[in-house]
Amino acid sequence: MRLKAQGLAARRGEDLLFSNISFDLGAGDALVLTGRNGSGKSTLLRAVAGLLHLDAGRVTWSGSGEAGRPGEACHYLGHRNAMKAELTVAENLSFWKTFFRDSAGGAGASVAEAADMVGLGGIAHLPFGYLSAGQQRRMAFAKLLVAYRPIWILDEPTAALDIRAEQTFTDLIKRHLRSGGLLLAATHQPLGLDNAQELQMTGFSDLPESLL
Repeated sequence: MRLKAQGLAARRGEDLLFSNISFDLGAGDALVLTGRNGSGKSTLLRAVAGLLHLDAGRVTWSGSGEAGRPGEACHYLGHRNAMKAELTVAENLSFWKTFFRDSAGGAGASVAEAADMVGLGGIAHLPFGYLSAGQQRRMAFAKLLVAYRPIWILDEPTAALDIRAEQTFTDLIKRHLRSGGLLLAATHQPLGLDNAQELQMTGFSDLPESLL
């Protein structure tokens, strides 16, 4: 299992937001992006997930006899939860389980199991819109559990969570890494991960004037 980025660069409008970003992650590795708001963390995550265009560089993934771009092998959890408010939690998770399907090399949890794993198994019958902000975030995280994808790309995954829920997330992330998965995350809060690599994003301010 390997996720490699070589010489990545991206713009915001006409300005270069970051350049020459490279990393190489293997099974069980985690890379945490840090930096102030607007420094390019979210842009880099979306670009690695294949959701945004890169101005330079490339991202490649290989594992379980497959290789190519990482989009088909990753889960991306951004600031929005990507759930329909009028559907029940179980209906939302069932949709994502069918939509994503399992990548080679693993199997996702059932909808009931995933809800239990985020500590909300008793309310999966409720409409998603009825849940509190913290409960919604926890159920959004359950999307990562219902279908196996080896690469987790998470943008501020612990937003709106209390301390107990943060620990649940940390435990699930550690479990994913122990099973050979990879993590790429942006956060202002420590995730409690051992031996995680860190990449500090600086955004526009630290780029040479010749690049702006």
